[in-house]
Amino acid sequence: MEDSILTEEYRVALDEAIDLALSNDEFDPLLDLISSEGGRKNFNYQHSITGVTPLMVFAGKGRVGDICMLLSFGADCRLQASDGNTALDWAEGFDHVEAAEIIKKHNEKTISHTEKETLLNKYLSSVDPELIDHVLIEQLLRRICAESKDGAILVFLPGWDDINKTRERLQSSPFFKDESKFVIISLHSMIPSVEQKKVFGLPPPGCRKIVLSTNIAETSVTIEDVVYVIDSGRMKEKSYDPYNNVSTLQSSWISKASAKQREGRAGRCQPGICYHLYSKDRSASLPDFQVPEIKRIPLEELCLQVKLLDPSCRIEHFLQKTLDPPVHETIHNGITVLQEIGALTLEENLTELGKRVGSLPVHPLKSKMLLIAILLNCLDPALTLACAADYRDPFTLPTQPDEKKRAIDAKSELASLSGGLSDQLAVIAAFEGWKIAKGKDEGSQFCSRYCISSSTMRMISRMRKQLETELRRSGFLPEAASNCSVNAQDPGILHAVLVAGLYPMVGRLLRPKNGMKPIVETSSGDKVRLHPRSTLFKLLFKKFSGQPLIMFDEITRGDRGLHIRKCSVVGPLPLLLLAMEIVVAPANEKDYEDTYVNDSNEDKIESHDKLIALREEKIMSSPDNAVKVIVDRWLPFESMALDVAHIYCLRERLSAAILYKVTHPRKVLPEHLGASLKAMSCILSKDGMSEISLPLEPVDLSSTMISAANIGQLNGTTKMELNENPEHHKSLTNNGKDENSVSIS
Repeated sequence: MEDSILTEEYRVALDEAIDLALSNDEFDPLLDLISSEGGRKNFNYQHSITGVTPLMVFAGKGRVGDICMLLSFGADCRLQASDGNTALDWAEGFDHVEAAEIIKKHNEKTISHTEKETLLNKYLSSVDPELIDHVLIEQLLRRICAESKDGAILVFLPGWDDINKTRERLQSSPFFKDESKFVIISLHSMIPSVEQKKVFGLPPPGCRKIVLSTNIAETSVTIEDVVYVIDSGRMKEKSYDPYNNVSTLQSSWISKASAKQREGRAGRCQPGICYHLYSKDRSASLPDFQVPEIKRIPLEELCLQVKLLDPSCRIEHFLQKTLDPPVHETIHNGITVLQEIGALTLEENLTELGKRVGSLPVHPLKSKMLLIAILLNCLDPALTLACAADYRDPFTLPTQPDEKKRAIDAKSELASLSGGLSDQLAVIAAFEGWKIAKGKDEGSQFCSRYCISSSTMRMISRMRKQLETELRRSGFLPEAASNCSVNAQDPGILHAVLVAGLYPMVGRLLRPKNGMKPIVETSSGDKVRLHPRSTLFKLLFKKFSGQPLIMFDEITRGDRGLHIRKCSVVGPLPLLLLAMEIVVAPANEKDYEDTYVNDSNEDKIESHDKLIALREEKIMSSPDNAVKVIVDRWLPFESMALDVAHIYCLRERLSAAILYKVTHPRKVLPEHLGASLKAMSCILSKDGMSEISLPLEPVDLSSTMISAANIGQLNGTTKMELNENPEHHKSLTNNGKDENSVSIS
């Protein structure tokens, strides 16, 4: 109860208890009133006449235990009685030295705490709590180094950018410049293993080690000589935004569990101190644990595994029964990807292809890429791509500013060995180069020259062997698989394998304006920047007549907006052969205006059919007719009618070959399918349909969809049946229909 709401009876009882304690040393009534559960709120009660508080009574009587109890309740030492005396005055007036000392120290602590609260509030109002204060970290490091005993210091930072900024600030500071007194080490999963191992070494006497690390040092790494920890409270967390279908890699607040882990790093093998660079209010608001992984990653693999476990179930119904069910959009996006690659039908039924790709220990997209690579005899590079995508990028981050350009140039040099303009091809070239160098006992030198992680290369090598073994066990590879990689060095076929592994992540590179960096336009209309570490970041547009096609692994939203980290420039032919859907329309709509007929109301249906028939006949009346091909209803190309008919035939034969391979993995393809794949390999190798132009400016899809017409028999090629309704374009899809019913003409 507060003083203002005390009953008159309670006030009288407190006044009498204070009087009894002062005059007769009867303390029990007063203690009973203020130590009861309801009375604890009255420890600051002041006598209605004298203004004396219980704390003043016990201070005047020298009752140290009762003084400590009241102070722990929050008794106010600054209150004054009617004569102006405080509790400290009462203790000093009656010569109770110990009581006076306790009250003095409490007063100093209260004043200091108030001043600190004021300073903290002033600081917090002057900075952005979402950003790392590198100045504060430097000042705290300086104070620890100047005033504390020896011991390594571990600083937790969100990511590489903040590690770099902090390192550069320390190295430019006169206090930390002396390398004989300070050794500054960066710790990140993407730096060379040689650099990572430096954190375990002991510095010479008189030298202090400062480790700037991401959350990798929370659990994965134990640095035994760490005594001091500085916790920024931030981390880079990879998540997934299902509403925009992009990955996110942004700085966020850690969980209470992570804060506890970081605190435990201080003095792991000896007493230590942890400095948390955030307020108590912020600490209290932290989530208990990190968001479960099922709610922050794409779910294609999980959705496919669900169907493999229970083919009759609805995927969303199954996943909604989990402890932390993902949102509907995440599940829907995962199912859509599986449908686009042909692992599921539109009714969510598992296809033969889905059963096979689900049995391989890599992402479904990469599993299908491996099957196509086997059919095109280009397996070796596909194995490398699949394993690197499932593990990590082998290229390391340079720890020194002057090494950045060398790292970028080294990656570009490797990319050029496999055809250039591709981050993925750079990985393939890096592995092949490392394998050759390793055979000459020069693996370490190769990795050092090209800024590559040797441990990552060893892991990819082991993963490749395991994956190859699994492909043999499944029957896709014969025991002697040498023929499966005879086209591994062919750039055209290699690009087709790339498209197979990255589709449907396709975009077109827009020409930069006013000196700006290139921007990629995606199928959703998003404008996305290339990451500075991509080999395409400084792409020269003068090499291209149109807008280059870009295949990429994912779009990531970072602290600086949307970007693509790994991508490749590809030609239109692989995309036309492997895309889910292509639609054919007249190259020039005006040329077909005379095919319209005047309809009377009663003859509307008949007129419509006539219109379609007339337009079909006119579009394909000659193999040299110019036509427009629209990929996935957004990406337009120009080509000739004959080329498009050939492309459609090859698409059908490729679908049939995939179906035959997944149904009879140990058998040789039928002669007509084998011949078709050889023809496809030859066309890809020589870019045999060079008449297909790169993407033009955006087109009005409402008109091109309506303009899509049937393509009849042309020089014996397969008939392509296009319908005016976009929903009926399944005859042009590789995966928009049940893979178990591929038709071949």
